[in-house]
Amino acid sequence: MKIGVLGAGKISRLVAPALVSLPEITCYAVASQTPGKAEAFAKEFGFEKVYASYEEMLSDPEVELAYVATPHSLHYEHMMLCLEHSKHVICEKAFTMNAEQSKKVFAAAKARGLYAAEAIWTRYMPSRKMIQDLLDSGVIGKPNTLTANLSYVISGVRRIYDPALAGGALLDIGVYGLNFALMHFGSDIVRVESSVAKMDTGVDGMETITLHYRDGRMAVLTHSVYCRSDRMGIIHGDKGYLVVENINNPQSIQVFDGSDNVVSRYAVPEQVNGYEYEFREAVRCIGQGKLESDSMPHADTLKVIEMMDSLRKSWGIVYPQER
Repeated sequence: MKIGVLGAGKISRLVAPALVSLPEITCYAVASQTPGKAEAFAKEFGFEKVYASYEEMLSDPEVELAYVATPHSLHYEHMMLCLEHSKHVICEKAFTMNAEQSKKVFAAAKARGLYAAEAIWTRYMPSRKMIQDLLDSGVIGKPNTLTANLSYVISGVRRIYDPALAGGALLDIGVYGLNFALMHFGSDIVRVESSVAKMDTGVDGMETITLHYRDGRMAVLTHSVYCRSDRMGIIHGDKGYLVVENINNPQSIQVFDGSDNVVSRYAVPEQVNGYEYEFREAVRCIGQGKLESDSMPHADTLKVIEMMDSLRKSWGIVYPQER
């Protein structure tokens, strides 16, 4: 399947080695609005075509699948452009700025019979099933509490501090904490509590989020753009606990018993860079005529974005485009 990449920035460059490695993907076209970026990207990763505008690339009938890797604030506009040109689309997280935009994208994709999915890589990785299989096996007993944190020193990055780019910790890294909790504790949440510290620009710089589940379980999530955290995810049960090394790209899973002894340790399968799984699934689903991902269905994307909308509302954070 021939892919066209919208945006030749940092995330596209991180993803590109996975695209190159996949026999089911043809690295066909790349477009950037910054002069010289697309040319350099194409030369480095072997893409066949270079375009100076997204619309020009999407007008190319050879492009079958579009990968959107532009800032959060532009995801909606660019996905709608892809769909208007009859291209299947996979878009970086956060899928859109808010749930209203996501609903419109999914409706447009369905109306045109096109695949649309959020490219949040942890949803597609083998580690997700490994973690869930261990929980289902009862090795830590009955899970009761989940904690997860993700923090990086990125406060000086424009896409983080600029409200016009839908900045803040939540949409950039908080989305991983929320997805980690929902993947392994589900979404039957009855109450959400949170606290936030805002940046000078008004977007969230760090936050804690507590999810209260109907059955009494709790998930406590912490995110910050000011510091480097251990990025651990820990799920606690009545017979032990499970530690996931790096919720943003799990490297290992350790199981401890009730006396803090390591019972077992599992390394994740060797990977190109972790991004290959979302594109492999996209090609498979499109080939099967599916309009949404098995690993990240539309309902799950909407659930996470609706939670983020609710959190931002409680914090009084409104992006300029939403006013």
